[in-house]
Amino acid sequence: MDRDSSDEDDDRRNLTYRNDTTRSSFNVEELEPQMRRRSKLTFHKGYLFALVLPLLIVFIYFSTDIRSLFTSDISSFKFNTVSDQIRESQLQALHLLNQQQSSLLSIWNHTFINSNNITTVQFDDIKATLLTQITLNKHMQQILLSPYKAGDTLQNGTALDPSSAGYGFHRCRKVDQKFSERRTIEWKPRRNKFLFAICLSGQMSNHLICLEKHMFFAAILNRALVIPSSRFDYQYNRVLDIEHINDCIGKKVVVPFEDFMKLKKNHAHIDKFICYFSTPQPCYMDEEHLKKLKSLGISMGKLEAAWKNEDVKNPSRKTVKDVEEKFGSDDDVIAIGDVYFADVERDWVLQPGGPIAHKCKTLIEPSKLILLTAERFIQTFLGSNFIALHFRRHGFLKFCNAKKPSCFYPIPQAADCITRIVERANSPVIYLSTDAAGSETGLLQSMIMLNGKTIPLVKRPPRNSAEKWDALLYRHGLEGDSQVEAMLDKTICAMASVFIGASGSTFTEDILQLRKDWGTASICDEYLCQGENPNFISGEE
Repeated sequence: MDRDSSDEDDDRRNLTYRNDTTRSSFNVEELEPQMRRRSKLTFHKGYLFALVLPLLIVFIYFSTDIRSLFTSDISSFKFNTVSDQIRESQLQALHLLNQQQSSLLSIWNHTFINSNNITTVQFDDIKATLLTQITLNKHMQQILLSPYKAGDTLQNGTALDPSSAGYGFHRCRKVDQKFSERRTIEWKPRRNKFLFAICLSGQMSNHLICLEKHMFFAAILNRALVIPSSRFDYQYNRVLDIEHINDCIGKKVVVPFEDFMKLKKNHAHIDKFICYFSTPQPCYMDEEHLKKLKSLGISMGKLEAAWKNEDVKNPSRKTVKDVEEKFGSDDDVIAIGDVYFADVERDWVLQPGGPIAHKCKTLIEPSKLILLTAERFIQTFLGSNFIALHFRRHGFLKFCNAKKPSCFYPIPQAADCITRIVERANSPVIYLSTDAAGSETGLLQSMIMLNGKTIPLVKRPPRNSAEKWDALLYRHGLEGDSQVEAMLDKTICAMASVFIGASGSTFTEDILQLRKDWGTASICDEYLCQGENPNFISGEE
């Protein structure tokens, strides 16, 4: 773009502004008389200074020992510098000794007073704390030796890092799930025999647990499981890898609702509809749900109750034999609802990998798109070593305050509990999955500090086209789906080094089961503020 000559003039004037002078020209004749006057004045002053200077030097020489004066000042300065360094090192060492004393007293008071009941986790904590004190002690030695320029190597030659001296120890090691010792059942569906899953209680987390229990029932009864329609239940194929289940079993054991209706030529009849619980409401079915089933082309008979007095608030323990006796049938299609609260072979169902024989780590797992998105988020924002915190607030304000004692903790108390786990896990960052308000999470962030350093709480940021970690969800139209968001949260938490869960939350239960199945469960995993509970969630006592 061409510029006006006036612009160039302005530029030139701005560039030479500081060099402008009031004199219009360099006048040699005008400057010459001034130069002569200055030279005469300068000559007279120089002559006077030359006469006075020798007399001053002679006087100072005979009255003062200059060399000793400067030498003593320098040595005094050096002495004071070393002395200050020693004093500073001693003060630092005393401060660290005070910290060490407090830590060792804490170990004594909380452990050795009740030495007969030391659990494996407590013993690991003792070992880890002692290792920390060894490192701290050697750090104090280094500080005390630093004024003497000992460097990073101590005089006794002992390494500063305990792990390099044969003390290697992982405080939050993974739990050995012993997959080879699993008790399993073969899932072999009989031809054209189906179990129609009915899951209606609670939100998505409840439904996923219900669906997994239905798989166990289907395996016991030798039936294929029909995944409910999205018009009646959640759209499971958006959050789960349905084909993964069939691949792991090696046969068609799970059938999407659409495929099932094609087999039945768009009209299916539920031959027997059995409710696991009779109270407070059979199968959680109401008129609205019955109308939805009929609109899908499903007909059925009257609802039956397997047991007359089975209450969701107090479920009785059942066995495989009980399930076979109450739900065994030669009918083509049966439905069982709702089995979320069912207590059937608990130890068998909750074992890592689940109760069904398969060649994968877990049958029910997130869709591939969610898995990849979780990995990309971790790689971008968290790194491999992070703590995941499920900090549920809104629901727990009602749920926990009904309990005695309450498990709805004030922010400062929660911050103390989280900081204790951060110190034990030695992780630099926390992934925060929460429904809490910004005022609560902001206060929580300000209070989680370790050794004077703030431990950042990281939440998933809003959609930003410049960020690529969530591009897969966006491209497939899954971004913004609340159920997809929840499953993504669970997946990230399941991949963490250490997990802190909310007591009584099915969201937490989903994550814990996934961590067991994937082999990511840590001995440091726990419910928030329940670290002293011997029945900690890793399952190792």
